[in-house]
Amino acid sequence: MFKFIKQYAETINGVDIYPMISLFIFFTFFIVLLVLVKKMKKERIEILSNLPLENEELTNSTL
Repeated sequence: MFKFIKQYAETINGVDIYPMISLFIFFTFFIVLLVLVKKMKKERIEILSNLPLENEELTNSTL
């Protein structure tokens, strides 16, 4: 698949390295994000998952 993307990016006239740089940045971002999520503590995940439910009382009372 990477070979196909590389061959396609090379066929664009006047643009040599920019598609490869953007592809590298894209994959690097999501790999780093995946590592951070995997290392996250279970307590932190539970706090974040309950966050929308905690604010529900405040929004209903202000309406």
